[in-house]
Amino acid sequence: MTQSAFEQTSEQITDTIHKASRAASSAAEAIEDGVGAARRAVKQGSYAAVELFDDAKRGVQRNPIEAVVATFAVGIATGTALSWIMKKKRHCCCADRHEAGL
Repeated sequence: MTQSAFEQTSEQITDTIHKASRAASSAAEAIEDGVGAARRAVKQGSYAAVELFDDAKRGVQRNPIEAVVATFAVGIATGTALSWIMKKKRHCCCADRHEAGL
């Protein structure tokens, strides 16, 4: 009876070790697949960025005046938006101080 209990325990331990080994192998394969997919995505993103840069460069070379006007317009819009946000933020801070009695 004692021998069979030890044998059962031994079999269960062996089975558990085998399952853990399979799970570890599966996890390692999944990690390798994920790393491979990430590398491919980075490589594709790099190619897309280079292509976008080249297209932009060609566009500026073909239409330099339009590029300057567009850059100027984006700068004005960005400055206006930042100014509006800062003004609104300062106004909110002042209102909070007023309510606090400062």
